[in-house]
Amino acid sequence: MKHMYDIEQIRKDFPILERQVYGKPLVYLDNGATTQKPRQVVDAMSEEYYSVNANVHRGVHFLSQQATELHEASRETVRRFIHARSTNEIVFTRGTTESINLLASSFGEAFMKEGDEVILSVMEHHSNIVPWQLLASRRGIVIRVIPMNDRGELLIDEYRKLFSERTKMVSVAHVSNVLGTVNPVKELIAYAHSQGVPVLVDGAQSIPHMPVDVQQLDADFYVFSGHKVYGPTGVGVLYGKEEWLDRLPPYQGGGEMIQSVSFQKTTFNELPFKFEAGTPDYIGTTGLARALDYVSSLGMDQIAAYEQELTAYATRRLMEVSGMRILGTADAKGSVISFLVGNIHHFDMGTLLDRLGIAVRTGHHCAQPLMQRLGVEGTVRASFGLYNTKEEIDLLVAGVERVSRMF
Repeated sequence: MKHMYDIEQIRKDFPILERQVYGKPLVYLDNGATTQKPRQVVDAMSEEYYSVNANVHRGVHFLSQQATELHEASRETVRRFIHARSTNEIVFTRGTTESINLLASSFGEAFMKEGDEVILSVMEHHSNIVPWQLLASRRGIVIRVIPMNDRGELLIDEYRKLFSERTKMVSVAHVSNVLGTVNPVKELIAYAHSQGVPVLVDGAQSIPHMPVDVQQLDADFYVFSGHKVYGPTGVGVLYGKEEWLDRLPPYQGGGEMIQSVSFQKTTFNELPFKFEAGTPDYIGTTGLARALDYVSSLGMDQIAAYEQELTAYATRRLMEVSGMRILGTADAKGSVISFLVGNIHHFDMGTLLDRLGIAVRTGHHCAQPLMQRLGVEGTVRASFGLYNTKEEIDLLVAGVERVSRMF
């Protein structure tokens, strides 16, 4: 693996990693919140602004056609990356959050009435809780919650018991942004399907870290954000099986999502354009495609293996710190470590690590119900990306030890 994964070479692609913070080299361990961008992504975007910028679709002129080709080629890149059947199943959105809002809104309108139920898990990000709560207040739907054990693993037997004839949707994270737990989504999906219920998978934290094949998972819907996978902010994806997307009403109205408009009647465009009202972020989709090309060229299997090695090393090293408590010890775990040390407040730990040039996240990580389940207010979270190193982990551990001594 080592010879295939040249970390020094890779780090050169990310100029920000050479920055200093408070006179110390930046140690960026907040990849779960957003990843840094390689030159290849930023260059492709500025190149398009400088040489191909024109509004896509419907334009007869050369630049518009060229921009449209790039935009639609990006859709094909996404299709290939997640192994979808057709580009009709790839809807561009502003990110995971908008993708979930789109689905909750359109699916709720078409298929859910008062008393119908959606199953979520206790470890969901707020973006996979609040849209369903908004639907609950509008439509009177009921939210059921899959519990977990103390290691941060979902209780599958309890999950099965949540189903009833009122269950209309299961919406669950592929990987927890706090615990790092890799949920057995394939198993969850198979059971839901045996009950005739579709499943939405929140892939925000899985797409950057492991190969994903939506057909193999048999997910009905799969959502993710570009900025978590080394791409630009403000662009994301809703994958949906074509037969589902066909049946859903549009989420927003405007240009681009229509076939014909009169004041009497409007007919909607075919997939995927039915869900893409307004001018799309066609520069962002180019950036996203370049980012997916970038990780594909390194190999998702290589990235996964390298990050697993890093996470195992970090876990081992952090456990040497006295008073260390790691939250989330599932067998199947991604490259996220949430921890607390003794009685040190997570915010104090994060603030003092920052003075040492170490960027971690602190707080509830947009997963307050999970914090309640864990019985904590928040955690310190170190999350790793493909460019992090063992040396950086050593700096993190030394930093944590230094802060601990201060208290």
